[in-house]
Amino acid sequence: MSLQTKALVTAKWLSQAIKTRAGANVRVLDASWYLPKLKRNSVSDFKKHHIPGATYFDLDRCSDRTSPLDHMLPSAGDFAECVSLLGVSNNAHVVVYDASEQGAFSAPRVWWMFRVFGHRTVSVLDGGLKHWMQEGYPVTEVCEKPEPTDYRSTLNRSWVKTYEDILDNIETKGFQVVDARPAGRFRGRDPEPRDNTEPGHIPGSINIPFTSLLAPSGRFLPPEQLKELFQRAGVDLQCPLCVTCGSAVTACHVALAAHVGLILIKPKATEWKGTIAAALQKSENIVHH
Repeated sequence: MSLQTKALVTAKWLSQAIKTRAGANVRVLDASWYLPKLKRNSVSDFKKHHIPGATYFDLDRCSDRTSPLDHMLPSAGDFAECVSLLGVSNNAHVVVYDASEQGAFSAPRVWWMFRVFGHRTVSVLDGGLKHWMQEGYPVTEVCEKPEPTDYRSTLNRSWVKTYEDILDNIETKGFQVVDARPAGRFRGRDPEPRDNTEPGHIPGSINIPFTSLLAPSGRFLPPEQLKELFQRAGVDLQCPLCVTCGSAVTACHVALAAHVGLILIKPKATEWKGTIAAALQKSENIVHH
């Protein structure tokens, strides 16, 4: 691994790291989270099989549970407490994966969380548990209890945008906004899965569905293909970029794919409802894959 930690690591790299001295400083986290409609229990799945040595990162628990909105960032102190209990130290190389059929669903969100709280040595296992198992690497049902650490974190506030920031940006156009939801929801053609949420999207935003960033194998597209995809969508990766979705999870696929310092909307698109409905628009401004 280079001095600059790669955002994506392969199953082969992780297997070798676990077996060698590098493994002593590698902490593997299973960050699986599923939409309620799937009726899958990520904790039960983890107990049945996971990568040896992995611990479970609870995305619902490691969030601002006082907020009525899903997956709002916890405070720096609460994040540090969650991570400490997982045995993660500040100098650890964290590798995150999930067990989704897509190959990557919630893991990029946890990657982004570590980054926004100042942890640079964090990667996503490309292809997730699905690819790990397809490559023939072992899984286990043994759940290890990690030794707690004294983890410290600081929130990088420049990576978070508020509702007011987004409203202002509609006029000022100081940064690009990319929406990672499916095309139908972005266009307002399909209903939102949550009650009291208007269809459509933030004016001026561009739609890049998170699934368009993944190959059929569940791994991220090669860098050159990702670059081309962003270019076709009209996104300039050299300029400020803000990403959003419906549950503050899959927007982070865009952040990971872009490989630049990015900003996640807070609050998420779900707050665009009620009196703000008039600001939403339906559009054909979408990139296809």
